[in-house]
Amino acid sequence: MSDPILSVRDLSVTFPSEYGTVQAVQDLSYEVHQGEALAIVGESGSGKSVSSLAVMGLLPKSASISGEIDLMGKKLFTMDDKQLSTLRGNTISMIFQDPLSALTPVYQIGRQIAEVVRIHHPSVSADKAHRRAVELLDAVGIPEPQRRAKQYPHEFSGGMRQRAMIAMAIANEPELIIADEPTTALDVTIQAQVMELLKSAQEMLGAATVLITHDMGVVAGFADRVLVMKEARMVETGGVDEIFYRPRAEYTRSLLSAVPRVDLSGADETDAVAGSAMLDLAKIVESAGPKAPREKRPKVLEVTDLHRIYPITKGALVRRKVGEQRAVDGISFDIREGECLALVGESGCGKTTTLMEIMQLRAPQQGSIKIAGKETGNLSRQERAAMRADVSIVFQDPMASLDPRMPIADIIKEPMRVQRYSEKRMNERVDWLLSMVGLLPEHAARFPTEFSGGQRQRVGVARALACDPKLIVLDEPTSALDVTVQAGVLAMLADLKARLGVSFLFVSHDLSVVRHISDRIAVMRRGKIVELGDTDEVFAHPQHEYSRELLAAVPIPDPEKARQRRRQVIDRQAFEGAEDLDADDDAAAADPPNRDTDGSHATN
Repeated sequence: MSDPILSVRDLSVTFPSEYGTVQAVQDLSYEVHQGEALAIVGESGSGKSVSSLAVMGLLPKSASISGEIDLMGKKLFTMDDKQLSTLRGNTISMIFQDPLSALTPVYQIGRQIAEVVRIHHPSVSADKAHRRAVELLDAVGIPEPQRRAKQYPHEFSGGMRQRAMIAMAIANEPELIIADEPTTALDVTIQAQVMELLKSAQEMLGAATVLITHDMGVVAGFADRVLVMKEARMVETGGVDEIFYRPRAEYTRSLLSAVPRVDLSGADETDAVAGSAMLDLAKIVESAGPKAPREKRPKVLEVTDLHRIYPITKGALVRRKVGEQRAVDGISFDIREGECLALVGESGCGKTTTLMEIMQLRAPQQGSIKIAGKETGNLSRQERAAMRADVSIVFQDPMASLDPRMPIADIIKEPMRVQRYSEKRMNERVDWLLSMVGLLPEHAARFPTEFSGGQRQRVGVARALACDPKLIVLDEPTSALDVTVQAGVLAMLADLKARLGVSFLFVSHDLSVVRHISDRIAVMRRGKIVELGDTDEVFAHPQHEYSRELLAAVPIPDPEKARQRRRQVIDRQAFEGAEDLDADDDAAAADPPNRDTDGSHATN
């Protein structure tokens, strides 16, 4: 085997804190060879991202670092920031988790990509760098690249911003690409496209790739080798088949067993490589439904011909309507007592708009919404306030939805105070609610910052249950959670549905999760419901082409099945444009470049 492109030896990273020294990474060693894809996996806080930032030389000055990092014969710890800057974006590049934060909001996308080219190829003219940026945007599948290059980051969707970040990362054909959670919170179809794009870029450039993720389904279809981390240390490492089919460490087995499988259900999943920990969840879900037939159970929520149309206006002083956006376009569905309906679809399909229309408890633009048989458009102010007890919501980001200045007890009591519960009754219910979601009574005095992400989501569920609601709306409640935490939250929700008979409207783009929690599924696309039916039936026999596309895009945590999936190969020519840039550098000494005609220049 050839010499490694990247060699990490005994890497340790510590940070000072109020409570003493924090060990972020301890004695980590690994190698990455040319053309190889290494996945570093583990739960949040395991040290994955810190190790990659150490390789990039992007850790804060407060960090204490020891060990050795060798990049193609260069000792990175002996280099200053100016020397490292010559490597970043050229020899080594990074795709960050949040592209909106990584991109400069006041610069056009094309200019930002062109800047990466010109920093490392000073002789390249502004026009040629711009053409290269357009070529790269086209290569990563951005439609109308010439026009899109002149747009700003906020004008791109999440998936398009991530594609622009990949274009920037491959602009100078680096030898090593580090991708830090590149698909977090992306829809399954966009996620599949981004990972396919990253794999194709790696193959076309012959680059090595380090993928940082907690999504084992993504790992199965991308990585050659896997490195598992837990609590700042490496637990085990090996080939992707070895890790998935013959894991040695108990922690690795627990990670794999916590991953829900979209391709298996029920008893089949107990024999799966990834899925034994989901068995309890499957059993809970199986017993969660009431014995009475669905048709004989009362309707908790009934939505009929719901529309939400936003006008598109133009003009500075006098605004005039030039079009309209049909966010929700005539959808109808109902949820029965003790039932979970999953509303699935890509970002922008109208899922969240539907939730907001329901939660407003007001008359919609068109159509009707009934909760427990009462039409929301006919409610008085007092009736509307009382109905807030019947319907509650759990938000996607628990930290943003919990007041950091309030202890947990006060957060849970807040909706009960609105409904005028007595202090004695509130205190009794706080302890009961905490026990219902798997927390301890002593947790009531703590603040949100003292809890993990999964615990904060449990607090959010406890608050939603405070007033005995008939319906709980769940807006992507597990999208940002690690797989082990996610499995615990899903099991808790299924158990609550079984014991309390509460109904759920579960909004998600993760079909693996949906399969294990929902009784019925409604598939949304462009404001319409294109398919509605029982969960098992939709997964086994999807009727609409879009449903089949969604299911085909879900990553499966099984390397053999992942390899059997057909992959699209991106045109090699798009990745070879950087070869022409070197010719400009060769001529630079004979003909020094002039300043840009517009007076601008690139900065590092």
